[in-house]
Amino acid sequence: MTRRLFSTFRLLQHENPLGLPRSSGPPELPRRQRGLPQQRNIRDVRKVIAVSSAKGGVGKSTIAVNLALAFARHGHRSGVLDTDIFGPSIPTLLNLSGEPRLSANNQLVPLSNYGIKSMSMGYLIPENAPVVWRGLMVMKALQQLLHEVEWGGLDILVLDLPPGTGDTQLTITQQVKLDGSIIVSTPQDIALKDAVRGVAMFEKVGVPIIGMVQNMSVFICPGCGKSTHIFGTEGVKKTCESHGIELLGDIALDSQICDDADKGKPTVVAEPESTRGQAFLGIADRIGRKIDL
Repeated sequence: MTRRLFSTFRLLQHENPLGLPRSSGPPELPRRQRGLPQQRNIRDVRKVIAVSSAKGGVGKSTIAVNLALAFARHGHRSGVLDTDIFGPSIPTLLNLSGEPRLSANNQLVPLSNYGIKSMSMGYLIPENAPVVWRGLMVMKALQQLLHEVEWGGLDILVLDLPPGTGDTQLTITQQVKLDGSIIVSTPQDIALKDAVRGVAMFEKVGVPIIGMVQNMSVFICPGCGKSTHIFGTEGVKKTCESHGIELLGDIALDSQICDDADKGKPTVVAEPESTRGQAFLGIADRIGRKIDL
């Protein structure tokens, strides 16, 4: 394997924004011959799930990484793909950096930590460099991340989706055969309105909704032990009931989860036996049973 020298200053083409050598992937068709995108499996991956929120700031990436780690603790070969081209979070959450190497087939080789494999745009650009690309470049880069990574055999791959219901989400649902989606939301009404839009999007494109996760459900004061529902009570539970969706679990608003994430050692690794760690493991177990993992 060889190291690929990636630079945002190199001349990049719309058809190959990551600057990858020609690989053994499907041949590119002339634009005139291209029809609607065709869904296909991600090579060497048995199950693929998408974690979405449709709204930023609700802890979706933290939950996606902890779920991938929880699947690994349950004995599965697990990986996570960061599909946020503009604001990748996975490198920080997994305490990883550096450029991926290329396999003999000119595929990107994932970076690994804590027993899971990962790929992110954050590994391909300098940490403080912005991605100043138009939509066509972004969508092609996403396609390369989806289909030009050599995962080496996974039982499950978790896709960490960016906020919204736009081009990125549509590209993923059109190009990848998903086994289901997870919707993350806080109990707050303003977050739930976007979460409902996310539910409607997945229903419209025919992706099964595995369930919802209620994040930041309650704050427990570390000093006095008093519980406070900062963002409201049971908002996600009521949304699940009204839409016929399963509530997969609650994650409390806990400063330690944030501290673990910022240190690059997520809760499932740092404190698997804690109440918060067990919450992630329980949600992963329920997801696994629903998709026959």
